[in-house]
Amino acid sequence: MGLLDIILISLGLAMDATAVGLADGIAWKPTIKKALLIALSFGLLQGLFPLASYFLGGLIADWLAKIAPWIALALLCFIGGKMLLEGFSKKKAELPLLTFKLLLLQAISVSIDAFAVGVTFVGMSFNIFLAVGIIAAVTAILSFAAVLLGKKCGEVLGNGFSKKARIAGGIILIAIGIKIFVESLL
Repeated sequence: MGLLDIILISLGLAMDATAVGLADGIAWKPTIKKALLIALSFGLLQGLFPLASYFLGGLIADWLAKIAPWIALALLCFIGGKMLLEGFSKKKAELPLLTFKLLLLQAISVSIDAFAVGVTFVGMSFNIFLAVGIIAAVTAILSFAAVLLGKKCGEVLGNGFSKKARIAGGIILIAIGIKIFVESLL
């Protein structure tokens, strides 16, 4: 496997994290510091998951790969569902804080497919640490850009857009969860 292959895999793996980053930017309008935290969280787990499955090989990786789409579906539908409920709520509700727990749930749910990729790396001749470093960096960079883009979109559309942003963000998260699940069935 060459460098170009690893970059292409990285881009493919980063798409879910990028979409969630966009939704986070729209919904939370985070500061640069928080945008970096979101991006680094997504990148870190996106790099750690394939590394873990690479070293676990076939021990539990096959079992976890089978349930991973269910986990991603549940987590993303839960988070997205909460955003939808808040968006459709009649009362003026504040968006919950982007807590460490919520950020961790998002990072795990968008990185589960990276776990399966790590299993495919077993037996190939390349530097696994370079590969996961590239995966992590690409995910972090794209997620950071998406969070900033989402923030800008949210600011341009104004404060009245808040409920619509929550609804859009919730739909995006649920759609990503469904996409991950459906792709696992194919």
